[in-house]
Amino acid sequence: MYQLTAGTEILRLIDSAYIPADPDNTDYQNYQQWLDDGNTPEPAPPAPAPPTAAEKLAAAGLTVEDLRGLLGIS
Repeated sequence: MYQLTAGTEILRLIDSAYIPADPDNTDYQNYQQWLDDGNTPEPAPPAPAPPTAAEKLAAAGLTVEDLRGLLGIS
């Protein structure tokens, strides 16, 4: 079984291999045959939500107070 991705690769679920959309690639040829046989891949997972401002600050190791101090805001 296969799953679509947000990019151009196809994810083969049995071994988590990413298959490039290359007609010369035998794995891609097998995928195309699988489709021709009437199968349907799993849809791509939804894109993750963008990080909030607070999450971005935390990832940078900062707090709102730190940012205010850096910007000279009291």
